[in-house]
Amino acid sequence: MAAPFDADQQARFDAGIAKLLSQFPNDRKQAAMMGAVRLVQELVGWVPPEGMEQVAQKLEVPVSKVLEVATFYVMFFTKKPGKYVIDVCTNISCSLCGAEKLLEGLERKLDVHAGETTADGKFTLREAECLGSCHTAPCLQINEDHHENLSLKQAEELLAKLA
Repeated sequence: MAAPFDADQQARFDAGIAKLLSQFPNDRKQAAMMGAVRLVQELVGWVPPEGMEQVAQKLEVPVSKVLEVATFYVMFFTKKPGKYVIDVCTNISCSLCGAEKLLEGLERKLDVHAGETTADGKFTLREAECLGSCHTAPCLQINEDHHENLSLKQAEELLAKLA
């Protein structure tokens, strides 16, 4: 399988893994899993299968263990995301305040379903379990920027600024 990193990234990965592993006993390398997966994502923007193999090799675990972690946590991308990742909260407070309509409107606007990336690779739209903003629902997050009390029109205006 092809290497996921260029030479500079590989050096940074190796140094980062060495630093992570130095924090755990040698027989507990698996404890560095979250940090190792995060490191791969920081270096290439997502966690490709080749990156999972590198983590598995360094931590001396089966690739399936890395896959379990990478697919369990929403903050890890096992498919290359768009430039902008839009997380729409659909938990109960946001739902009661119109989050489903917000999500449906964004799906129509971007011509994708939740969990997909636009054809131009610019936007990835996702349904989020909770963004911790019940008092200002509905809300969404674009990459690390949080937006609250949104109407569909306001959300579309946010997207227009990114286009």
